[in-house]
Amino acid sequence: MNKAELVSAMARHMGCSKAEAERALDAFTGCVSTGLRHGEVSIVGFGSFRAARRAARIGRHPRTHQPLEIGPSLGISFRAGKSLKETVTSFRARR
Repeated sequence: MNKAELVSAMARHMGCSKAEAERALDAFTGCVSTGLRHGEVSIVGFGSFRAARRAARIGRHPRTHQPLEIGPSLGISFRAGKSLKETVTSFRARR
């Protein structure tokens, strides 16, 4: 599902226009982004978003296999909550 499909589904679910649903989705993603600057963002039953620092490390160039220094970076992870896991598991079991 891409953003346009998600906006359409939200509009149907909320009974509002696509423009209102898109504003709601943009507000959600903006708040999660802002929250990650201050630490973890947890939505009970849905999951947790977390920013994690990755240290510098040595990797290998895929073609030449020569050692390559990879600088430090910041990664974002999502851990699904119990309710979301159960929903997906029950949906997949019915297929």
